Amino acid sequence: MEVVITKDNFEAEVLKSDKPVLVDFWATWCPPCRRLAPVVAKLAEEKADTLKVGKVDVDDQQELAAQFGIMSIPTLILFKDGKAVKQTMGFQPEEALVQFVTE
Repeated sequence: MEVVITKDNFEAEVLKSDKPVLVDFWATWCPPCRRLAPVVAKLAEEKADTLKVGKVDVDDQQELAAQFGIMSIPTLILFKDGKAVKQTMGFQPEEALVQFVTE
Protein backbone atom coordinates (compact mmCIF):
# COMPACT_ATOMS: atom_id res chain seq x y z
CA MET A 1 0.00 0.00 0.00
CA GLU A 2 1.22 3.49 -0.87
CA VAL A 3 1.40 6.24 1.72
CA VAL A 4 0.59 9.85 0.86
CA ILE A 5 3.64 11.85 1.93
CA THR A 6 3.34 15.48 3.02
CA LYS A 7 5.74 17.89 4.68
CA ASP A 8 3.89 17.13 7.91
CA ASN A 9 4.47 13.35 7.88
CA PHE A 10 7.72 13.19 5.86
CA GLU A 11 9.98 12.79 8.89
CA ALA A 12 7.87 10.02 10.46
CA GLU A 13 7.05 8.14 7.24
CA VAL A 14 10.38 8.47 5.42
CA LEU A 15 13.27 9.61 7.58
CA LYS A 16 12.35 7.48 10.62
CA SER A 17 11.07 4.45 8.69
CA ASP A 18 12.44 1.09 9.82
CA LYS A 19 12.61 -0.08 6.19
CA PRO A 20 13.70 1.52 2.91
CA VAL A 21 11.23 3.99 1.40
CA LEU A 22 10.65 4.60 -2.29
CA VAL A 23 9.21 8.10 -2.74
CA ASP A 24 7.41 8.87 -6.01
CA PHE A 25 7.29 12.60 -6.80
CA TRP A 26 4.41 12.99 -9.26
CA ALA A 27 1.47 15.14 -10.39
CA THR A 28 -2.04 14.35 -11.61
CA TRP A 29 -1.52 16.22 -14.91
CA CYS A 30 1.68 14.32 -15.82
CA PRO A 31 1.14 11.52 -18.42
CA PRO A 32 4.38 9.61 -17.57
CA CYS A 33 3.38 9.80 -13.88
CA ARG A 34 0.00 8.25 -14.67
CA ARG A 35 1.72 5.48 -16.67
CA LEU A 36 4.10 4.82 -13.78
CA ALA A 37 1.39 4.80 -11.07
CA PRO A 38 0.23 1.17 -11.58
CA VAL A 39 3.85 -0.03 -11.69
CA VAL A 40 4.59 1.74 -8.39
CA ALA A 41 1.34 0.44 -6.85
CA LYS A 42 2.19 -3.15 -7.84
CA LEU A 43 5.70 -2.79 -6.39
CA ALA A 44 4.22 -1.40 -3.15
CA GLU A 45 1.97 -4.45 -2.88
CA GLU A 46 4.59 -7.07 -3.79
CA LYS A 47 7.37 -5.63 -1.60
CA ALA A 48 5.20 -4.52 1.36
CA ASP A 49 7.26 -6.63 3.80
CA THR A 50 10.58 -5.03 2.88
CA LEU A 51 9.78 -1.65 1.31
CA LYS A 52 7.53 1.31 2.06
CA VAL A 53 6.26 3.28 -0.94
CA GLY A 54 5.23 6.91 -0.63
CA LYS A 55 3.69 9.36 -3.10
CA VAL A 56 4.35 13.10 -3.09
CA ASP A 57 2.06 15.24 -5.24
CA VAL A 58 4.46 18.02 -6.28
CA ASP A 59 1.60 20.50 -6.77
CA ASP A 60 0.34 19.99 -3.21
CA GLN A 61 3.80 19.63 -1.65
CA GLN A 62 5.93 22.25 -3.40
CA GLU A 63 8.13 22.64 -0.33
CA LEU A 64 9.16 18.96 -0.40
CA ALA A 65 9.69 19.06 -4.17
CA ALA A 66 11.96 22.09 -3.78
CA GLN A 67 13.81 20.51 -0.85
CA PHE A 68 14.84 17.59 -3.07
CA GLY A 69 15.45 19.65 -6.19
CA ILE A 70 12.68 17.99 -8.19
CA MET A 71 12.86 19.57 -11.65
CA SER A 72 11.25 16.81 -13.68
CA ILE A 73 8.55 14.28 -12.85
CA PRO A 74 8.11 11.49 -12.22
CA THR A 75 11.17 11.36 -9.99
CA LEU A 76 11.72 8.39 -7.70
CA ILE A 77 14.04 8.64 -4.69
CA LEU A 78 15.02 5.66 -2.57
CA PHE A 79 15.67 6.44 1.10
CA LYS A 80 17.53 4.12 3.45
CA ASP A 81 18.15 4.90 7.11
CA GLY A 82 16.80 8.42 6.62
CA LYS A 83 19.07 9.28 3.70
CA ALA A 84 18.39 9.58 -0.04
CA VAL A 85 20.61 6.92 -1.60
CA LYS A 86 19.37 6.66 -5.21
CA GLN A 87 17.31 8.70 -7.63
CA THR A 88 15.82 8.10 -11.07
CA MET A 89 13.58 10.13 -13.37
CA GLY A 90 10.97 9.31 -15.96
CA PHE A 91 8.85 6.27 -16.62
CA GLN A 92 10.40 2.98 -15.47
CA PRO A 93 9.20 -0.46 -16.58
CA GLU A 94 8.49 -2.88 -13.75
CA GLU A 95 11.75 -4.82 -14.14
CA ALA A 96 13.84 -1.65 -13.96
CA LEU A 97 11.96 -0.44 -10.90
CA VAL A 98 12.41 -3.75 -9.10
CA GLN A 99 16.13 -3.62 -9.91
CA PHE A 100 16.29 0.02 -8.70
CA VAL A 101 14.93 -0.84 -5.25
CA THR A 102 16.82 -4.12 -4.76
CA GLU A 103 20.37 -3.28 -5.86
